[in-house]
Amino acid sequence: MRRPGAHYGCSPMRRLWRRLGLERNELRRRIDRVQRLAALGLLALFLLAAPPVAGWCASWSYDSGLRAERAEHAERRQVLATVVSTGGVGSTGDRYVHETVHARWTAPDGTARTGSLPSWKGAKPGVTKRIWVDHKGTVAIRPRPHSRTVTDAAYAALAATTAVGIPILAAYGLLRRRFDRVRAAEWEAAWARMDTDAGHNRPS
Repeated sequence: MRRPGAHYGCSPMRRLWRRLGLERNELRRRIDRVQRLAALGLLALFLLAAPPVAGWCASWSYDSGLRAERAEHAERRQVLATVVSTGGVGSTGDRYVHETVHARWTAPDGTARTGSLPSWKGAKPGVTKRIWVDHKGTVAIRPRPHSRTVTDAAYAALAATTAVGIPILAAYGLLRRRFDRVRAAEWEAAWARMDTDAGHNRPS
């Protein structure tokens, strides 16, 4: 037995299709058919514009990411740092305080360097760890990973698709509002004609 209030064939997608005025219905008026054509035209515009724009933005982002990867890998090296002492305290900004270790390492040019590094589990004098440094031997962050380049390209494609879709959706909303006004005016005219016809056919 069908549950009360259930509508046969009214899936969410079907309701959306009906709301957009895209389903076939012989009872629809001329303004409804015009709206359907306008919706199909805007949908076609989106399908034609979104893929190339998204592809271009993704390609641009990916190429920029690759250049950043190569540049950072070219100017940074991994070296072996040896802990000299522990128990130091450092800060990141004004809110975060963390323990540090004092370590020494050799710069890419062969110069001996010392400095503070964030502590890690098991850090004690004599323990070694690989760190990233720039060409001067100054501690640097890890070079940009390729996964970030791919992720940024995907986000760029999504943002471009959204940027193309929003104006088209807004245009359809404005058209829909205009079509609704025309429909309301046609209903008013139809009711007025019915009232006039009723007056003419009223028994004297």
